[in-house]
Amino acid sequence: MSRPPLAREAVLDAFSRILVDEGERAATMDATARGAGVSKGGLLYHFGSKSALEAALVERLERLAEEDVAEIERSDEGVVAAHLRSSQNTGSPLDATILAVSRLAQNGSDAASASLRRVRELWEDSLRAHTRDETALQMVLLVSDGLYFNAVLDLNALPGPALEGADLDALIARVVAAAT
Repeated sequence: MSRPPLAREAVLDAFSRILVDEGERAATMDATARGAGVSKGGLLYHFGSKSALEAALVERLERLAEEDVAEIERSDEGVVAAHLRSSQNTGSPLDATILAVSRLAQNGSDAASASLRRVRELWEDSLRAHTRDETALQMVLLVSDGLYFNAVLDLNALPGPALEGADLDALIARVVAAAT
């Protein structure tokens, strides 16, 4: 009898949480199994090694980023505005996975670093046709990075100028006007 796919996702969720909350050293196979509420054998059924867990997390990041871009490209408010609006860290599965893969990259994982670069390139490619030139594209990306960074500070109970409501709308309108 095959194991339910939910167990695989629960293991990845637990691994991601431990990476973000406690760091890579704490993200052992045993801790991940405990965090997911599965046996060590259950974890090993899905992921034979910590390297396999890391690879699956990288794959998850790229899949979620592709879904994010597809949603942005369908937005009625336009790609640039939707991209900026989506740059608020809301604790979504994509946000959690970006943070977890960033932890791996910070600890020297070449695969994680390469994946973060590919995600950045995916966003660049999505925005490029909607910005007036390369400088405008980089401006949108840097503003997006700033929104994300400040939202992460806010989620971690540090004072950060996370924008919302009319303030966020005004910033987005200003960036759209300058970039398109």
